[in-house]
Amino acid sequence: CHNTISANNKLLTYTLSYCEEVDFNWEEYLEETGATAAPHTSFRHVELSLQSSFQPGMKLEVANKGSLDTYWVATIITTCGQLLLLRYCGYGDDRKADFWCDVMTAELHPVGWCAQNNKTLQPPEAIKEKYSDWTEFLIKELTGSRTAPANLLEGPLRGKNTVDLIVVGCILEVRDAFEPSVYWAARVQCNVGGRLCLSYVGVNDSAYDMWMFYLDTRLRPLGWAKENNLSLKPPTGESMTLSSSEWTEALDEATTEALKSPLPLEVFKDHADLSTHSFRAGMKLEMVSPSEPFHICPVSVTKVYNEYYFQITVDDLTAEATPTHVVCHADSPGILPVQWCLKNGVGLERPQGFESQDFDWADYLKHTGAEAAPDVCFPNASQSRGFCKDMWLEAVNPLQPSELCVARITQVKGRLLWLRLEGLTKPQPDCIVDVESMSIFPVGWCEANAYPLTHLLKTVCKCLVNGKYCCSQLFINHRCFSGPYLNKGRIAELPKAVGPGKCAVVLKEILTMLINSAYKPGRVLRELQMVEDPQWNCQEETLKAKYKGKSYRSTMRIVRTGDQVSEFCRRVCERLQCCPNLFGPTIVSDKCPENCFSQTKTKYTYYKKRKVGRPSLGENAQDGDMSKPARRRKKRKAIFVQKKRRTSIVGYHTTESPQVCQTKNTHSEIFTCISLATPESKQMQTENFEEEDRLVLETNPLEWSVSDVVDFITSTDCASLAKIFQEQDIDGQALLLLTLPTVQECMDLKLGPAIKLCHQIERVKVAFYSQFAN
Repeated sequence: CHNTISANNKLLTYTLSYCEEVDFNWEEYLEETGATAAPHTSFRHVELSLQSSFQPGMKLEVANKGSLDTYWVATIITTCGQLLLLRYCGYGDDRKADFWCDVMTAELHPVGWCAQNNKTLQPPEAIKEKYSDWTEFLIKELTGSRTAPANLLEGPLRGKNTVDLIVVGCILEVRDAFEPSVYWAARVQCNVGGRLCLSYVGVNDSAYDMWMFYLDTRLRPLGWAKENNLSLKPPTGESMTLSSSEWTEALDEATTEALKSPLPLEVFKDHADLSTHSFRAGMKLEMVSPSEPFHICPVSVTKVYNEYYFQITVDDLTAEATPTHVVCHADSPGILPVQWCLKNGVGLERPQGFESQDFDWADYLKHTGAEAAPDVCFPNASQSRGFCKDMWLEAVNPLQPSELCVARITQVKGRLLWLRLEGLTKPQPDCIVDVESMSIFPVGWCEANAYPLTHLLKTVCKCLVNGKYCCSQLFINHRCFSGPYLNKGRIAELPKAVGPGKCAVVLKEILTMLINSAYKPGRVLRELQMVEDPQWNCQEETLKAKYKGKSYRSTMRIVRTGDQVSEFCRRVCERLQCCPNLFGPTIVSDKCPENCFSQTKTKYTYYKKRKVGRPSLGENAQDGDMSKPARRRKKRKAIFVQKKRRTSIVGYHTTESPQVCQTKNTHSEIFTCISLATPESKQMQTENFEEEDRLVLETNPLEWSVSDVVDFITSTDCASLAKIFQEQDIDGQALLLLTLPTVQECMDLKLGPAIKLCHQIERVKVAFYSQFAN
């Protein structure tokens, strides 16, 4: 935060501005900005991570349909989550008998289970005559095939996706970053959607933790190094102080522990096979800097280990240079042919110690006596995988690998992306990643995996000003009457004040809050468009709303000057039929000056910019009357006696009865409305209910408080809706005015529940007519 004070002759302005972190929602952000998310299909590693552990072609034994206690071998045809499409062996290419089963509930077993458990293997009846020797058929069918692993068909790993097989504590082997023939064991500290935090066995310093995606070619199953005659050597570093025997002991303990619940080999089924490379020592090329991935620099092949791995060193011609090495393979991300930057209009960082200011590859190769790596070494130099400029995604901060950030693509060149990471406390240049990088993810990935995402900070400027275009705080008075459009429960969740600041900014913020607190935001948007005055100094602002998955936008004229804010707020409240103090410059503590607490919970009526008070029961409201509002009655506990709980809906009509009036706004209007019902209509209404469905009320429902209404609804078969009555502050008067259309609109209920609720309301009305209307 920072404070600034500026004096200009007679005007002294004090400004307070700060960055406020708000909840980030990808869907809302993309909609508001019109931005585009990178396609999910562009992230191949993420797509693979979502696949089932079961693969088409796997064999298993499954119970025979229609033949009790017998089993037969089946082939997995395809998978869909935990569902498997199976085909009994012997059907060949005939799909007519294919069937789906749920791996979590079906009786599935690995091949060989029947033999081990003395169960009968028998082909289905439909094909049992197809072969004379089924034993010989099975031998041929199963030779060279792959059985579904037993631990995926039973136990704690049953039905899990590949990524979910990797649990905390699992042990893997990790290839050394600088020696491709050297491995060491590492323990999984956490698994975030396949992104693993690993710590070397024997190392307790979290500074050495590594983050890798499970598909990284550096990761192998425990025992890989020994099986492939590779070395197992502990990592080196200043804090690696264990003796040789201590390293061995730590490894033995971890291996013993891991063998108790080994990591299924299915985890590595999607690991890419390495391609052979064509590089030779001394060749030069271009590469995204391995230590600072913000620029591209010239590098050299300084060692070739074998047909798969080679070493690259960043070119540095200074005498005191400390070499920066990295082990690469043919498909390593970020390696590029000579002249790639020139052809793509990208700047190339000249090598440290190279004297010429203008870097030219021909001069440089002549100066160093080296050759450029031929284009044949770079088979996939141009693919973009569907990424485009200005698309959005989530990306790892290269300087803080545990952090994932909201990111925007600022450039796409060949197979490289330039990403601008948002929300960083310390700005950094756009980082460069390969399109095949496993450090980039689609929007929503962090949320789906419950991992924090560093996102944009919303800057809110609030001012305490004597200036023309600024206003003081505007208050949201939660206790004031909210009218027919706004949900009182949602209003109660809003902040108590917004501002101070620029008038248009503060008003737009508070109007957006009100729109999102509405029963139907689209309706409130339409009402707000009607708030205008030709004398106002206004600017147009776009307001947005969401309702039932649909988005609404409208343009509204909002006042710009502080002297017009109070009137603007009052006019908005008038349009929304709520208390004029619901929001505005007036703060309401215990009692509203408008005495709006005693209003019926339908709408607040304005006449000639003045409110008509509620006359007492039995009086008729006249236009312009300023009668004293009726006192709010005390709550009463026992309000009704129910003869027998209703078991079914009997004789209920969904159309309004003659005596049910449209919503009114005063106590006396309710009474007048009810009094208009003739004895005949009352009798007709009463006869619609069988004796067992009638209520006998101990108190007049006109006097029920909100809690009385909630108690009544809770006692019926609509108890699940009682919370709505509490949230919307519906008392007895408002209850008697509810009809099917208003219930559906204001409570957002489907027809079935709305009819059910209206039946209970109708019972109260019938009891009222019978006991109290006269």
